Amino acid sequence: MVPQHCRARNRRLTVVAVAVALSATLASGVGFAGTPPDPLAPTPVSPGQPVPAVIEPAAPPAMQEPAPAPSPQEPAATPDPSSPPLLEPPEPAPPAASAAGPESWAPGEESPAFGAFLDSGTPGVASMTKLSRWLGGADLRVGHSYLPGDRWSNIEGAPDFLDGWARWRRAKDDRMFVLNVPMLERNEEGVSDDEVGRLLQEGAAGRFDHHFRALAERLVALDVPDTVLVLGWEMNGTTYTHRCGPDPEAWKKYWNNIVTAMRSVPGQEFRFDFTPSRGQDAIPWTECYPGDDTVDIIGMDAYDQPRGIPFDEQVTEPYGLQAHVDFAQSHNKPISYPEWGLFRNGDNAEYMRRMLAWFDEHKPLYNTLTDYCPHGVWQCPANPGSSRVYKSVLSGRTGEPTTPPAPTAPPAPTAPPAPTTSPAPPASLRPLGCSPLRLGDWAEFWLRRKACLPLDRWSRTR
Repeated sequence: MVPQHCRARNRRLTVVAVAVALSATLASGVGFAGTPPDPLAPTPVSPGQPVPAVIEPAAPPAMQEPAPAPSPQEPAATPDPSSPPLLEPPEPAPPAASAAGPESWAPGEESPAFGAFLDSGTPGVASMTKLSRWLGGADLRVGHSYLPGDRWSNIEGAPDFLDGWARWRRAKDDRMFVLNVPMLERNEEGVSDDEVGRLLQEGAAGRFDHHFRALAERLVALDVPDTVLVLGWEMNGTTYTHRCGPDPEAWKKYWNNIVTAMRSVPGQEFRFDFTPSRGQDAIPWTECYPGDDTVDIIGMDAYDQPRGIPFDEQVTEPYGLQAHVDFAQSHNKPISYPEWGLFRNGDNAEYMRRMLAWFDEHKPLYNTLTDYCPHGVWQCPANPGSSRVYKSVLSGRTGEPTTPPAPTAPPAPTAPPAPTTSPAPPASLRPLGCSPLRLGDWAEFWLRRKACLPLDRWSRTR
């Protein structure tokens, strides 16, 4: 049996075919001209509205049955990132709710810089081109990677690890390279709070500064001295060894030491991004803020969690999205979203739509979607609805403002031409026994003849 969504798609394609055929028929008639609209052309959308699917094959393919979904016992095959996920058929877009957010980005207005985390190493660099192609040539201005936090030699920037990203960054002047930097080794090994507190105090005393000077020298040598460094991310949680909770004062002093050490390297132009996770988590992230002198950007990692929370609550919760914007504004800092994406609520197209509208309204310095399952939309086929929204909103964006055409003054009104009297037709063209009627060229065109009043009408009717 054909699935219901395929039957619905067949009905819609039939309607489109009938409309095209009717348009072609009308176009062939006398007095009519023109080309029927392309039924496959995408319709412009805004991030404040639900987005229909974009149909994009070059020629209508033969209808096929979709491949069966993998069973829970068998993992799905790894998709080819260069191919878009299977999308739902287009549905009519209902009117947007008033809470949907601002109007979408439009020509003449710079689009916020965006990208995605695709992979830390060389595969991530190669995938940037493929993701851009999937997005209709959109300009992915932000590349994002993470330094391994297992040992200090990797936190210093191991040889060859950063080379590919450095080449990507240098290829275009307007690109931005974002690098997450762990503050301590054994960063994901479940180190106890007591041990974390002791390590933070050692960092506050300057014991680890030389590791970060080495990283700074490595980045300058690679000619990427303007790298954005997301240092000690999600410090308000419990996941990482560089968490703030065991000793906030030591954590802040340690952060300041790291920034001072890296800024001491000649040629550097680094920007340091203070990025907690959304919400209070283990400790309010405001208690970890190290001060305006050593923070250039105030970021937030904002995933769709916990389960069941609507987007409006993600905005208004303590230490949520609105608190982040307000805090950054009070400190005169730009905002960013180094990590965001789907999570506890599955394929949530409403979350995707609202987050993109949030970015268009608040203009972060950059945002990078975490694009792997369960968070992503391109490398994760489990989220087709959100994939459709993300692609439709961002497809083709270049990030450059488009200069609108200069307005032109309307032409000055002119007086209507004086009426003229059409000359009488030559005698050879006058119908015999008729007095010509002046109905105008338009009427005579449709009558295919000159109109006249028979001269013998009165004699016949008497």
